Amino acid sequence: MQLQMADTDDSNITSVEKKFEKLAIPAEDLAKNKNDKDSEDRCEPRLWGFETKELYKIAVNFYKEKEGKAVHLSYEDKLKLVAFTQQVTHGKCTTENAPPLGVLDVIGKDRRLAWQNLGDISKEQAMEGFIVLLDKLCPLFRTVVEAQRRDIEEKLRLKREEEARKVEEERRLKELDEQRKKEEEARLKEEIQRRQIQDALNQQTFYQFKMYAEQQYPGNPEQQGVLIRQLQEQHYHQYMQQLHQNQLVIEDQIPEINSARIENPEKEEPKETNETDTLNREDSDESPDDYPSIAPADMWTKQGIDAFKELIRREDGDAVIKVGHGELVTVRVPANNDGLCLFWEFATDDYDIAFGLFFEWTKSETNQVSVHITESEEEEEEDDEYEARDDLESGVTNDIIQSDYKPLPPPVSEIIPIYRRQSQQEVYVGTHKYPGQGVYLLKFDNTYSVWRSKTLYYRVYYTQNNCMKN
Repeated sequence: MQLQMADTDDSNITSVEKKFEKLAIPAEDLAKNKNDKDSEDRCEPRLWGFETKELYKIAVNFYKEKEGKAVHLSYEDKLKLVAFTQQVTHGKCTTENAPPLGVLDVIGKDRRLAWQNLGDISKEQAMEGFIVLLDKLCPLFRTVVEAQRRDIEEKLRLKREEEARKVEEERRLKELDEQRKKEEEARLKEEIQRRQIQDALNQQTFYQFKMYAEQQYPGNPEQQGVLIRQLQEQHYHQYMQQLHQNQLVIEDQIPEINSARIENPEKEEPKETNETDTLNREDSDESPDDYPSIAPADMWTKQGIDAFKELIRREDGDAVIKVGHGELVTVRVPANNDGLCLFWEFATDDYDIAFGLFFEWTKSETNQVSVHITESEEEEEEDDEYEARDDLESGVTNDIIQSDYKPLPPPVSEIIPIYRRQSQQEVYVGTHKYPGQGVYLLKFDNTYSVWRSKTLYYRVYYTQNNCMKN
């Protein structure tokens, strides 16, 4: 900051010094201004959003850029501002730090006098004095400072937002990484379970699939291996799909069961009375111990499966049954009064099926053969029980109300246990001598298969001769 020098005499110097003495701001007055409320608002640069040193730099730069352009100050005001800058830069005016003056250096003497009048004020106070005076002399200065403050605040805000965004991005990436790790662990666990289940299924079905592959590609082990792997993969997917469906059914039934228990808690455990026991005993004509022992059945296989299937198609189309996956077909054959022995024959297409023979000790009012299809043997027993309840729900016997009456199911004797037969390769034939009055139950079980249906060909008939193999 420079002031233009002017030629003047000693009288002019004296008049300038006296004039400056009136305009100079003594250090005592500057300190007193801090107690004044109006001055306090101006002398506390921190209220403007800046530290004193930082705001002082802004003020000096503003004065250098705007003086003579947007800012027009008097000679005395310029001397005051220069004095404050000298105090900030060199401290108190002394002979050691004051530059030498020429005889005709009027401006230098004015500056020296203004500097000396500041006395012992500190560097911080000199900065504040410069800022306060410039603000008083140039209102535009505060506007510029406020604009810079807003600009700095905006930059700080953007910086904080950027830091927050980076922190959020790091947190999100960390969560995604943890989620990927969990998904990978779950995938590995699922893959291990899948392999265990598939290995178990492959062990169960390998022989069956191997036989089928040998029939499809005889003498070609490579094609057989490909077909076996395809069948095993299909079997696994069908098995998992069936498990999922069963799980959904169970989940749907649980709320209904719980709701029924809450609504009718007293009906959870039906009470049996002596009267009911008596009715149940009276309904059964004989106890199981009274039935004669059942002789074992004869069962064998024979060739000519294709001819047998063609014969069944021609003779009786109703004897060709599609047994769905997960189904149990029960063929009920009453023991004919004119017969002595029961004969049966059956075969299937492509795949095996489980077979078992049972005898139900009950009196049949007809000799008609009937076929019943259920999802499982347990469901079949439940259906029989519900039918019996419906028949007796409103009936009256011996003047006794039957509302709590539950008849015992007829006894059933096992003749041949249920297990899988290779009925796709040979015709299975069997015979059994009537043990008495009752109904034969020929059970064709496909509940173990969760994805494949079976086509069943069967024939049953009775003879009046002894039970001998054909």
